[in-house]
Amino acid sequence: MSQNVYVIGAGRTDFKRNLRKEGKTLRDVVVEAGRAAIADAGLQPADIQSGIVGNFAGGLYTRQLHLGSLLIDIDESLRGIPTLHTEAACASGSVGVLNAAHWIRGGIYDVVLVVGAEQQKTMSPAEGADVLAAAGDWNVEKPKFGDHMFPKLFARIAEGYQEKYGLTERQLSTIVLKNFAHARRNPLAQMREASMTIEKAMTPCDTNPRFAPPLKITDCSQISDGAAAVVLASEKFMRYRERAMKLLGFGHTTDYLQLERKAVPEFPMARRAAEQAYSMARVTPRELNCAEVHDCFSISEIVAYEALGWADRGKAAEFVESGATTLPQAREEIGVGTKSAISMPVNTGGGLIADGHPVGATGVRQVVEMFQQVTGQAGQRQVPGAKTVMTFNMGGSLTTSVAMIWGKA
Repeated sequence: MSQNVYVIGAGRTDFKRNLRKEGKTLRDVVVEAGRAAIADAGLQPADIQSGIVGNFAGGLYTRQLHLGSLLIDIDESLRGIPTLHTEAACASGSVGVLNAAHWIRGGIYDVVLVVGAEQQKTMSPAEGADVLAAAGDWNVEKPKFGDHMFPKLFARIAEGYQEKYGLTERQLSTIVLKNFAHARRNPLAQMREASMTIEKAMTPCDTNPRFAPPLKITDCSQISDGAAAVVLASEKFMRYRERAMKLLGFGHTTDYLQLERKAVPEFPMARRAAEQAYSMARVTPRELNCAEVHDCFSISEIVAYEALGWADRGKAAEFVESGATTLPQAREEIGVGTKSAISMPVNTGGGLIADGHPVGATGVRQVVEMFQQVTGQAGQRQVPGAKTVMTFNMGGSLTTSVAMIWGKA
């Protein structure tokens, strides 16, 4: 019989850090985030029955794999538990969360620690871009697109969207501006101290080149070091806790690896993952109070709005401009509608563009952000009354899609 799954504790690191400059490694942030989540759950390390590390490319960025074993350094009492490492490109963290949920739903374990982590600041941006290219069909797409392959793949998505529906520079830049405004309210966001204006986001220049037309540097997510962690538990471990978030539904799909084999910009496999989640949770898109989506580029947030059923085809940019996806306390400062009939703030912590994108950590970080919203711990970015929320994490050029719907326990 399927058991309910709850998040009962969460932790993360400051994504502004440079681990190499600190003399630290992936191990250090895995331990830091893991300990924080266990403490937040009110557990002892010995209560953890199994663990997962979500990570995309530790073997390339840091020459370190076999990452499940890093969890043992959290505490001696964890020595001997079963662990594993999940990899699904940028969806590595959410696949880890979903695997842990399956274990709990199936009655295999009652409490599982999931840590997502990545250390990217170990090489030049050009070398790092080549590592990220491994999330696509490297042997086919790398010769075709060359250096900075992933920005060029998403530029192709943006071009396809523009041709079919129309999309202005200002509309893409409004996504950027929104996420920076949210990040300024997040004390652990990578870009919390950075300024952003619509003119800066819209204007190509030496510091903001249009290196993958129509996308510029400001349209891209950050290069980040960091980790995020959650403790997932069965009813047995959450029943006496005042702060918990319940998994209501989920969907997980996989498409072709190569972008040109996908339906662009509709991405029906992402839509299928969302529909699976809504059906299981028995909620509709309009019942969501806030959400985290995968904005590795500004265009990916636009595409996600439509794939997740929040906006009709070709209408995502209008949805952004209405102010519906901006925190009410930030709408006036970024120049979007202030009286939208719908309010569903998206990427309340700043998203990948401004909170940061340590790749393997992102899917877990999304769950951490929504846990903080549902349990009223989001501070200046709190969405009042947040009780039904969603996370959407994808890997590659929307190859792996993981949609999860969560509710206040």
